[in-house]
Amino acid sequence: MRIARIVLKTLGALLVAFLLALGIWALVPAATAPIDGERAIAALERVSLGGFEQTILVRGHDREKPVVLYLHGGPGFGQLPRAPGYSDELERHFVVVHWDQRGAGASCAGADFPAITRERIVADTIELSEQLARRFGGAGKIFLVGHSWGSVVGALAAQQRPDLFAAYIGLGQLVNGRRNEELSYRFVLAEARRRGDADALAELEAIHPPYPTFEQLRVQRRWLDVYRGSIYATERAREVLPAALFGREYTLATRLRYVPCLLRSIDRLWGGLDGFDAITQIPRLEVPVYFFTGRHDWNTPFPLVEEWAAQLKAPHVELVWFDEAGHFPMIEMPEEFQRALIEKLTPLARR
Repeated sequence: MRIARIVLKTLGALLVAFLLALGIWALVPAATAPIDGERAIAALERVSLGGFEQTILVRGHDREKPVVLYLHGGPGFGQLPRAPGYSDELERHFVVVHWDQRGAGASCAGADFPAITRERIVADTIELSEQLARRFGGAGKIFLVGHSWGSVVGALAAQQRPDLFAAYIGLGQLVNGRRNEELSYRFVLAEARRRGDADALAELEAIHPPYPTFEQLRVQRRWLDVYRGSIYATERAREVLPAALFGREYTLATRLRYVPCLLRSIDRLWGGLDGFDAITQIPRLEVPVYFFTGRHDWNTPFPLVEEWAAQLKAPHVELVWFDEAGHFPMIEMPEEFQRALIEKLTPLARR
């Protein structure tokens, strides 16, 4: 009995300590690491886009440099705590702006989800770009980087307002919603057959795109992860997990809301991707275009990116390959990703 009382007291003390730490964490405001220098900027800011306040992260060693605006994937996959991990070198050459889109991450609280559409987020992107152009040196100095879902938003924004952008960079570019899922499904099915993976085959042969439920999509994506068709450099990707969990750019309240907001964003926006076809809907862009593509990307399959790149009319179209990456080159090969951006964009910035 005495041992039991000691154990209970110890557990009680641990629980009190945990609740106290949780309470203190809940009071800690969001922040980002400072950057030294009179011309530097490192700030989390709230901006009004379409009448709704949203959060951006602005970082750079020289606020006179051109802007790189990064559009996260998902839909709803806010990236602010992860962002500094694949922007540190880029920040020496550009003002790097990461943005949690309406309904995602730090821009989720108070969002009117029934009113969130792809068109609304494209309009938010254009409005944010206009604000950044006025603040950091004029239209035509913004480099727009769109990842995955963000590549749909980014390509449409560049099509509508080419005057705002110096170039468009499609990272893990989504080209055709219907064909995307067909090719991704064929990859995991073929891989399961090659490996003789009975468990995978049982689940995969019971589904087929277009998926009538999100649960079926999750089955396919689970096996895509197992077969490294989404994240290829898995060891490197694990290294960024602590930043995702404990990065200073989110409050505790934002973290607690994160997954519910992500799921609501997917519910609102995923279905609209089925009808997206960049080859027919965006045959031309009036800005230079770079496709940053992982050799092992079967989340947004690289053969479709090659196909659009071959047909797209633009002042410049270039495929930039990442041989040891899948769908997330910025996380799987962060040094190479930043180096490639600096190499490709610096000459355009000088113009």
